[in-house]
Amino acid sequence: MGEAAEIVRTGRKFDQVLEGARQVFMTDGFEGASVDDIARAAGVSKATLYSYFPDKRLLFMEVARLECARQADESVEMLEAKEPPAEVLRYAAERMLSFILSDLGQRVFRICVAEADRFPDLGRQFYESGPMVVRERMKTYFKCAVNRGELRIEDFDLAADQFAELCKADLFPRLVFNIDTEFTETEVARVIDGAVTTFMARYGT
Repeated sequence: MGEAAEIVRTGRKFDQVLEGARQVFMTDGFEGASVDDIARAAGVSKATLYSYFPDKRLLFMEVARLECARQADESVEMLEAKEPPAEVLRYAAERMLSFILSDLGQRVFRICVAEADRFPDLGRQFYESGPMVVRERMKTYFKCAVNRGELRIEDFDLAADQFAELCKADLFPRLVFNIDTEFTETEVARVIDGAVTTFMARYGT
């Protein structure tokens, strides 16, 4: 596939192509994924696949972006509610960790890191379609909670970043360095409880 600047986003088989590509990329990574395998998984011809994505790089980046956006949407549902901060934070932490620790989340992260040199913009696109969305929604929620007198926060950017890092304590480093690949409900609950308790101790009223 040659270089291409645009993705053709119309056509009845566009989503079909993306789902087939998702299956193959998540299993084989970028290098191991062949156009033939993707077309076969999607149930389309190679000509149809090329009509949507003339460049395998564009197809990979679109799959990674959509997966991050999908998980981000699930993570921020509760952030639009008016529930007490501790409840909202617990829900947000559960959703974030659910994705980070999932097989899908691990594969997306590892693929993006592995392809960072080849595609320097991939990390930015990954961040903008997932973590940044959650970060902005959390800031919006924090501002509402401050206005209601439920939190005391001056630096909303820092507060959002701190909570995200608290949610990854212990588990994420063990995952990244391949020390452990699975965690018990007790281990996850320990990190979530610690994240919420620590955050509320610093910013709660």
